[in-house]
Amino acid sequence: MKVAIIGAGNGGAAAAVELTLAGHDVALHGRSDDTVAPFRADGIGYQGVFGEGRITPALITTKLEDAIAGADAAVVALPTFALGSVARALNAAGWDASRPVILNPGHTGGAFEFETAYRAVATSVPPIAEFATLAYVARKPAPDIVNVTGRAKALRASALRGGEAAMQAALALFPGSYDCGDVVASDLCNVNMIVHPPGAMLGASWAEATGGDFTFYVEGLTDGVVRVMEALDRERIAVGRAFGHELPTIIEEMKAIGTVPAEADSNDYRAIAAGEANKRIRAPDSLRHRYYTEDFSHGLVPFLVFAAMAGVETPTAKALVDLHSTMVRGLERPGPRDAAAMGLENMTMETLQDRIGSPRN
Repeated sequence: MKVAIIGAGNGGAAAAVELTLAGHDVALHGRSDDTVAPFRADGIGYQGVFGEGRITPALITTKLEDAIAGADAAVVALPTFALGSVARALNAAGWDASRPVILNPGHTGGAFEFETAYRAVATSVPPIAEFATLAYVARKPAPDIVNVTGRAKALRASALRGGEAAMQAALALFPGSYDCGDVVASDLCNVNMIVHPPGAMLGASWAEATGGDFTFYVEGLTDGVVRVMEALDRERIAVGRAFGHELPTIIEEMKAIGTVPAEADSNDYRAIAAGEANKRIRAPDSLRHRYYTEDFSHGLVPFLVFAAMAGVETPTAKALVDLHSTMVRGLERPGPRDAAAMGLENMTMETLQDRIGSPRN
């Protein structure tokens, strides 16, 4: 398959490695020449779960028009606060709305936001599928190397009404992905929304003072952080139940993904620290880190939209969002994924079902 990967950071580079190794024709697009230039020089070096070596995608470019030319599908692998701008850019670059788009990841409300932004500038929207979480645990130890320490074993996917072609492409490109049947269920299983905000908020002073010089899931996973995480997860499960979904704990979800040991107690939130892919992850180095710029405004904010629609009280999530808003006041940051951004203003649980389409499972 000819695939355009939009995004050349950790996730995009990891996707380029996996799909190229699988024999797909990959065009990698990066917004910055500083990001893609090291890859152009000698290909993308990789280490970790895919082995060790270098791959050379068919094309590496900063020109979106070139990246999408002739592509059968687009994989968007960017921080999810970029999804609205990417939707508009794809349309402006001439994306054929008959071709599918896969959001890797969409996190919470990503498909809704992408569709809303695309529809605002076009008469028709492409088939859209999203993953609840990024397919990889990956970091770039050098500008031309990606270290992929984890690849999701079970990758929850969903699509909005009309997104069947995107779902088919997602399942074909990413082995282990599966159609969970309902985009709300997928949105509510965004792992980062639960595991990042408690530690990021309660450890903010430590992160600022040390520049993130501690392990986020080991040293930063204190008793207090665990208690907040447990409360936040109970709220997520309650909202899911109101929508008719019996969701697993976030630890069960992570066990399925493979980032928590399979033998771990599904109610032991400290098991996150035992995951091989998590042990060495450093804490945020500043309040501009994606744990702050993405997981509150584009994780918990859309979660609160679903909670309000369901009529479920979520005091822990609300407190975290309110504290975050105060803490980053004055810092340049992307606008939140609120009801307007997702096209969910004045929508009820009943009218939302028409937007989603009938569950497929």
